[in-house]
Amino acid sequence: MSGLAISTDRLRMTFGDSNALADLTLDLPAGRITGLLGRNGAGKSTLMALLAGYRRASDGSIRLDGDDPYENGRLMAETCLVRDAVPFADSTTVRGHFQVVAAVRPRWDQEYADRLIDLFELPARKRIGKLSHGKQAAVSVITALASRAPVTMFDEPHLGMDAPSRYAFYDELLADYAAHPRTIILSTHIIDEIANLIEDVVILDAGRLVVHDSVDRLRSRGAVVSGKAADVDDVTFGLRVLSSRTFGSIKQAVVYDEFNGEFARRAASLGVDLEPIPLQDLFIHLTSREHAAS
Repeated sequence: MSGLAISTDRLRMTFGDSNALADLTLDLPAGRITGLLGRNGAGKSTLMALLAGYRRASDGSIRLDGDDPYENGRLMAETCLVRDAVPFADSTTVRGHFQVVAAVRPRWDQEYADRLIDLFELPARKRIGKLSHGKQAAVSVITALASRAPVTMFDEPHLGMDAPSRYAFYDELLADYAAHPRTIILSTHIIDEIANLIEDVVILDAGRLVVHDSVDRLRSRGAVVSGKAADVDDVTFGLRVLSSRTFGSIKQAVVYDEFNGEFARRAASLGVDLEPIPLQDLFIHLTSREHAAS
C-alpha cells in the first residue's frame, strides 16, 4: 500500500451563512507528503474532516480511491486523522487508548507504537487526561504514525510538543514514510519547521484554494528583489508583486511569478539582488488581506 489518491470537485461546505470551503477543486496523488497551510479559519480542519468521512459535504464531490468517504467503512478504516485533543482523554489510560486504536486499525503496528511510547517517554498506565499538553500531543502523533493508514492526516497535533519532541516527530514521520509510503497531509502554522519535510503545498484562504504546487516549484516562483528603486521597478515590471517597501532610494519587492533566464540576467546587469523567499514568508504574503483584496 502506497497511499490513496484524493480528489475534490467544486467542494463546498457551509455552516449557516458561512462558507468553510468554497468551490474547492483539488487533486492529490497517492504517496506524497502534502503541507496543508492556511490562517485560522481557512478551512483546513473542515477539509480533513470531510476526507476522514466525519462530515458530508454541502455540495460538490470528494473522492478517496475513487469513492466518497462519508459513512464508507472501508475508507474510514484506511484513513487516520489526529488532532491535538485525544478522544476520551479523561477516562482512558495511554495503554488503553492504544488498545482501542489497535482494534479498529487493520494496519496497526504495536511494536512500532511501543518504541514511540518509549521515545516520547509516555507513562503507559497513566490516564491521558492527567498528562501534560505535550504528552497528549505525543499520544495523537503515535496514534497516526503507528496506524500506518494509507491516508494519514495531522491536524496540528504536534503544536503542543516542545521543540525536541517536535523534531523527533518529524524524524519519525520521514523515516516511517520512507519505509511505509502512504498519503500524508500535515497541517501546521510552524511552516519553517516542515519546509524540508513536505513535497507538495496546498494553501487555503477563506475556504478557497490559493496555491497547490510542489515545494520546489513554489520556491522557484518566489523571490525577494532588492536594489535601487528604479532598477527594481525595471526588473519587476510585468511580474506579480506581492509587496514592496522603499527605504530612501532603495526598494525591496517580493515577487511571485513564472521567471525565465532574462529575469536573472536583467537583475544582474542592473546590480539588483535576488534572494529566495522562505516558504513561511511566501505563505504570509499570499494570504495577506491586502493581497486577497487585490
